Amino acid sequence: MIGPMAGWIFLFVSLVGLAFSASTLVRSRSLGLLSAPYFFSAWITGELALHHIAWQAAATVVFAAFGALATAPGVLGLVAAFVGWGCLLMAHQRAIASAPALVSALAEHGLEVDSHVDLKHLARPFRMKRAGVERISNVAYGERLSGDRGRRNLLDVVHPEAPGERRPVLVQIHGGGWVIGDKEQQGQPLMHHLAERGWVCFAPNYRLSPQATFPDHIVDVKRALAWVRAHAADYGGDPDFICITGGSAGGHLAALAGLTAGDESLQPGFEQADTSVAACVPFYGVYDFVDRHGIRGREAMAPFLESRVLKCSAAENPELWENASPITRVREDAPPFLVIHGSHDSLVFVEEAHAFVEALREKSNQPVLYLELDGGQHAFDTFHSVRSAQTVRAVTAFLERVHDEYTGRASADD
Repeated sequence: MIGPMAGWIFLFVSLVGLAFSASTLVRSRSLGLLSAPYFFSAWITGELALHHIAWQAAATVVFAAFGALATAPGVLGLVAAFVGWGCLLMAHQRAIASAPALVSALAEHGLEVDSHVDLKHLARPFRMKRAGVERISNVAYGERLSGDRGRRNLLDVVHPEAPGERRPVLVQIHGGGWVIGDKEQQGQPLMHHLAERGWVCFAPNYRLSPQATFPDHIVDVKRALAWVRAHAADYGGDPDFICITGGSAGGHLAALAGLTAGDESLQPGFEQADTSVAACVPFYGVYDFVDRHGIRGREAMAPFLESRVLKCSAAENPELWENASPITRVREDAPPFLVIHGSHDSLVFVEEAHAFVEALREKSNQPVLYLELDGGQHAFDTFHSVRSAQTVRAVTAFLERVHDEYTGRASADD
């Protein structure tokens, strides 16, 4: 009985694995209730393709030991497993192949990128700690405000252990659809890599909906920026050089913060604080709440935004919806931008990044760079992977070029 039963179980497990593996190669949209399962399967499986091959191979050995491969269903399961592994190898190769395109895209702007991938980090994708880098958790950047359900007025600091001063600063804004998420969950590979290279990184929380109502979220991001400018030197940072990044909802908030320096309506009680940034790097962000280009179609965010985030419709308060959209806040004196998106993003479609980049390039006087990661899903940079490592190095090259130009201007002024 063990053999026949093991064969059927192995076939089922192999077919599920094949479905997960195939999801990494296709770009699917408008899946309705299947959107979330598709995203998670394509995201985790695609970024950790070799890990999935390893555990599936180990499982195959176990099933073989129980006689699964001596049955017809077991043989079919083995065929399905081999096909799935082929899909995973293709996904892994596509991630590797994105490096030349990434290097070429930045080379057009005179940037050289080290596309080396550290196998040590790939082997332990969720381990972020690095020698010489310290993390300080839960520093209050302001008082708790209405809509704070705990810890939302806190930030973490990731910085070099060695003493220093006037180091470049990065502020990382987490995502989560404006309703979930935490400072500890995103941007870790980038922050730890930069800290290893002498940067001081701050990762703040912010109030979340539905307890909070937009613009509470961006107000908190600006509160954090003002606090960082006032306290960066305490951690060895340069208060005159602060960059901002974030992914998804964090990409939206980072872009909005980068484009609204001096907007007193978003800085209640600290209207005169300097919340400008030297550069902005949004990952797979939402840039247009009203979807003026009809990109989302059946996957429109409007019902969710109306009920949970803005708590009004675009018809009821069109000014709020427009002002919440970074694409409408683009201006000539925008900071340098590096916009990053995955071609297979199933939560925020890549065409939204295209429209935002086009708007920036039409109006901004500063460089606007765009990187599209072939096969990249939403949240591809959350942990160590081939695609994440390549992107981290690209962002590092961009930010360090901006910093070099800043220090060059400072030296010239002296």
